[in-house]
Amino acid sequence: MRCRKLVDIGRRQFLTGGAVAAAASATALLPTTTQAQQMPIRARLDYPSEMLANIAELTENVPLDVAYPDDFAPGVLVKFGRAVEGGVGPDADIVGFSTICPHKGFPLIYDEDDRTFSCPGHYSRFDPEAGGMQIWGQATQNLPQYILRVESNGDIFAEGVDELLYGRLSNMF
Repeated sequence: MRCRKLVDIGRRQFLTGGAVAAAASATALLPTTTQAQQMPIRARLDYPSEMLANIAELTENVPLDVAYPDDFAPGVLVKFGRAVEGGVGPDADIVGFSTICPHKGFPLIYDEDDRTFSCPGHYSRFDPEAGGMQIWGQATQNLPQYILRVESNGDIFAEGVDELLYGRLSNMF
């Protein structure tokens, strides 16, 4: 005895029906125009705003050790004495960077003579005056740069980081 509700379909009909069902499911998951207008668009994570130093603490071409976005992320602030890419302050000459090489996580060394960060592990070099651009070596990304703001009293605050810090899936815990 055979079931009367059994439908005999071929492979082509089965695949067509499956494709239609998948398309309908995907369409149902898309936000409507009203929902899309209400959804915030974020290009990066929310970072804590944190005071790192005051302009008075900086000496030209001498890095000041800081940590951001947490105590496990060493970095520096550097004042160059002339406007640089991403610079803040009255002369747009203050920048901040992570001091962990984005290639393999070695601690970077600042060379005051040629104003670059160098990695002792695989010899990558980064130019902090050009936004932390990699200028030599094995690294495949630029040095993570802090997004800074300066208050009228000279306090320097970090608001975020423009690249992913080495060894993290995100820049926050």
